Amino acid sequence: MSLKNNSGQEIDEKFAAFLTNANAIRAVASAVEGTIGPKGLDIMLVDRFGEVTVTNDGVTILKLMDINHPAAKMLINIAKAQQEEVGDGTTTTTIMAGTMVAEGVNQIIKGVPVAKVIEGIKHGVKRAQEILTSKSIPIKGVDDPALKDIAYIAGREHEDIAELVTQAARLIGEEKLKEKNFKLRDIVMAREGAENEVFLGVIVDKEKVNKQMPRELKDVRVLIIDDALEPEQIEGEALGTEAGFARYMALQEEFKENLKKLKELRVNLVLVGKGISSEAEEILTDAGIIALERVSTKDLERVAEHTGAKIMKRSGLKKSIEEIGNYIGAAERAYEDEKLEHLRIEGGKGKPMATILVGAATAEIVGERERIAKDAASSLQAAVKGGVVPGGGAVEVAVARELEKERDKIKGMASYGVDCVIAALKRPLAQIVYNAGFNPLEKLEEVIYTQAEKGSDAIGVNCDTGELANMIELGVIDPALVKIHAIKVAGEIAQAILRIDTIIKKRDEGPATKGSAEPGAGMGEVDF
Repeated sequence: MSLKNNSGQEIDEKFAAFLTNANAIRAVASAVEGTIGPKGLDIMLVDRFGEVTVTNDGVTILKLMDINHPAAKMLINIAKAQQEEVGDGTTTTTIMAGTMVAEGVNQIIKGVPVAKVIEGIKHGVKRAQEILTSKSIPIKGVDDPALKDIAYIAGREHEDIAELVTQAARLIGEEKLKEKNFKLRDIVMAREGAENEVFLGVIVDKEKVNKQMPRELKDVRVLIIDDALEPEQIEGEALGTEAGFARYMALQEEFKENLKKLKELRVNLVLVGKGISSEAEEILTDAGIIALERVSTKDLERVAEHTGAKIMKRSGLKKSIEEIGNYIGAAERAYEDEKLEHLRIEGGKGKPMATILVGAATAEIVGERERIAKDAASSLQAAVKGGVVPGGGAVEVAVARELEKERDKIKGMASYGVDCVIAALKRPLAQIVYNAGFNPLEKLEEVIYTQAEKGSDAIGVNCDTGELANMIELGVIDPALVKIHAIKVAGEIAQAILRIDTIIKKRDEGPATKGSAEPGAGMGEVDF
């Protein structure tokens, strides 16, 4: 069988796996590269039912793409990992990974041993991370004007979203933003017909279980039950006996008595993780208590943190009034927003917690507005944690220049692997320039020359005019952590893909059937 590379040259059949995987990775990268930069365009994804999603968000595109090739799936999974870790940079990661793999395969086809290519990539990625870290500019607290620029760029130049995100950061504070388990993106929600708003408090996206319950509460005392609010159940067979029925009635009475404790404790808001029985609903309604059922675990935890409440199980209601009192949280106000069909809790007595509410004119753009705001929030938080670097692909080019200087210090053929990293680092700027309608080769060389001449890592391309400009002076900056993690992840996927020498189709691993082959037979076959 004759194989050809992208230039139409015939190559050895032993490179089939490398080419197949490289083409799959390239196809995925091609799908998102048109979205990068201020002039990037949107992608329309259509499912089999005709439902349409129009987005510029890299991770959303990757998640919704119909992909079957295993190498492509590996790339998508590792891009998702980038999103989970730093919340942004998936498009940059995908583009760099695609370039790194393609360059690696080209080197292998030319005769460079795979092990040497991988060794060089590993070295190049490590040095790139170190160089990026050294170039990071620290943020001077939540009032630093650079945070607005970060949110504006990551928020795809939506001024209103950038303002919302920076306002929320100031309300929450630097200490909270630096907490390991806190993600600013989690406090973002978009709703059709809502007004843009940031407030100290939380939104629970549920309606009260009974319309007769109060619409608004002040001096809120909240109890959170991560369980069902209903009497304990007994088996149906046991219920048919006299003793079983007596036990059933006792449990019913005990449950009612436990609920009466809430009135004594002046509890007026109850959040429940599972369902609420009709008996409990009636008792709570008569007591003037607002109750929400089937509240998500994430919302229960956020309300607990904001109000200072402790989450309990249903069995906790059996405790004494004094003990239950230790579980109760407090807030200044809670009220139902009938238009948006949710409950707001404001002025909690626990930790400060803000909510970013993003308005959208129509249902079709709600999802995209939320994605944009979440990206802006993630980038801002990453900047607070790890500082900023020049954006627009400029800092990647600066790192590539430094790696080129070090290339000659590397012994043997591993230097060809470093070349793969250098090519990947240059790719984002080239693609951003191309998307803006300019010649990427010409502009890339201009940037490389001018950065060296002026001794500035911030020189990039103004995508409005095509002229070279200082990215920091233009306000085009990116979180250092996003860049550092992007090159790390791109290197990991490139190494993983280039290690694959043969593609073998696995046999089915279901239960053995009559007449099945002997152990060891048909362990696999090459899937051409």
